[in-house]
Amino acid sequence: MFRVISLNANGIRAAARKGFFEWMAKKKPDVVCIQETKAQEHQLTDPCFSPKGYHCFYEDAVKKGYSGTAIYSKIKPKKVIRSFGMQEFDDEGRYLEVQLGGINVVSTYLPSGSSGDIRQEAKYRFLDGFMKHLQKIRRRRSQTILCGDWNIAHKQIDIKNWRPNQKNSGFLPEERAWMDEVFDREKFVDAFRVVNDAAEQYTWWSNRGRAWDNNVGWRLDYQVITPGLREQILRTDIYKTERFSDHAPLTMDYDWDHDD
Repeated sequence: MFRVISLNANGIRAAARKGFFEWMAKKKPDVVCIQETKAQEHQLTDPCFSPKGYHCFYEDAVKKGYSGTAIYSKIKPKKVIRSFGMQEFDDEGRYLEVQLGGINVVSTYLPSGSSGDIRQEAKYRFLDGFMKHLQKIRRRRSQTILCGDWNIAHKQIDIKNWRPNQKNSGFLPEERAWMDEVFDREKFVDAFRVVNDAAEQYTWWSNRGRAWDNNVGWRLDYQVITPGLREQILRTDIYKTERFSDHAPLTMDYDWDHDD
């Protein structure tokens, strides 16, 4: 079995204070993908940020306290890729990939456009460039798991209040159409939905109002996989017993054994 956990930590130091690493140790994942570390690697001096038994990689944003991704892998990668070829976003630390031999795991953090038109336009630039990168991934022989906060709720089932949010970043028709292309045209698979098609399965809740208490959420965090892994999906879990972030950790188990 191959267990992969993804979490937008909304600050990895804050998530650590809230008990994320203790929980992670109990889950015994093979790979952990973190987004929005909001730290520079040299600031992460506590041993918890280098979990025992894992090869640890951080890709920081140039801007301090912003964005950033990380991957912890029990398997030593054959190669680590720290960009997808768009400097504007590579400078924000939005892409990190480990190639493990037969399977690749990506931690990616797509931009949010919720702060206004300028960032929404940046988000569209990202989506255009990232689609080209996804097409390159599909041409590989190896399988890929793309973990991360995609900052888009794909379908009505993926958001509590879909009607009033159709004009808001994260649920715009153009964004959802882009996700359609990822799954329909490029044939990637939304791993979570293969094994859980229930409503009200959310991974992010606003800190405003009582969104968490009332489960007024969005499903923004995904494990998007190449089709060769579809039959290997075993189970999934969105962990909500404890809160490490405004996002919940997404765990997926796959029927895959690493062959050294």
